[in-house]
Amino acid sequence: MTAAAQPRDHRDTTAPNADRTRIHISTSHRPLTKRPLKLSDALDFWSFAGAAANVAMQMARPGVGYGVAESKVESGSLMKHPWKRARTTTQYLAVAILGTDEERAAYREAVNAVHRHVRSAPGAPVKYNAFDRDLQMWVAACLYIGFEDTYQLLQGRMSEEQAEAFYASSSTLGTTLQVTEEMWPATRKDFDEYWNRACEQAVLDDYVRSYVDDLLELRMIHWYLRLPFRKLLQFLTIGFLAPHFREQMQLKWSAADQRRFEHLFVFVGFVNRFIPRPLRHGGSHALMADLRIRMRRQKQLV
Repeated sequence: MTAAAQPRDHRDTTAPNADRTRIHISTSHRPLTKRPLKLSDALDFWSFAGAAANVAMQMARPGVGYGVAESKVESGSLMKHPWKRARTTTQYLAVAILGTDEERAAYREAVNAVHRHVRSAPGAPVKYNAFDRDLQMWVAACLYIGFEDTYQLLQGRMSEEQAEAFYASSSTLGTTLQVTEEMWPATRKDFDEYWNRACEQAVLDDYVRSYVDDLLELRMIHWYLRLPFRKLLQFLTIGFLAPHFREQMQLKWSAADQRRFEHLFVFVGFVNRFIPRPLRHGGSHALMADLRIRMRRQKQLV
């Protein structure tokens, strides 16, 4: 075995790289269209199969993890109000990608109203503030990774040119909150450099890991809904996590698991090609319709 092929564990002190911080995509791109790709092409309902993994990735950054786990905003608690939290999060993604400037501004203000209450107590061992732009940048970057990974699992690995076009409109994932346009990496290569550096700060402790375990065990929903879906959610979640995050969460994943995961998405990707785009993307457009009704009626958005 060469030095480059030797496995590394969570004690390795070398900086994370793409082999450690990204999942493996084995198949080449199978385009449905010849036009340049856009981030909105990833708004397939299968894009949310990795939602739990994405939350876990976000929470691996201590400021985010403690902010979520310690939050006193009960109305937005994932563990206490999972369906509302799912709606507001997916609606944020829809408005960030499909919304107008006015709609993004309205949603930003609604989220800000909640975030004003999310800050660490004086003397807390982990300092956090929901308005911290660096933490918001990390969350937005995780969201982008989630969209890119699921798109490529369904459609195949993009070329550099396709990836650049896909990435070009992604900054609104962060700028719909406090992330500035200047903070968002200008090119896809710049984003990779940011991501690998940022992953060095993604280190889970037992407190946050326990919260993530509750999420993966679906302890926020009733047991009769939990039993049929728990194993599938765990399999999808671990599959959507890069090695660096699996190790932080102390999760096992074998070569056989990886093959099953890739084969599943080859099958899903094949079937998906025969489902009309309006059906595959209908959920996001329904969320946008709901947002516009709420704005028109001056109802609470978050």
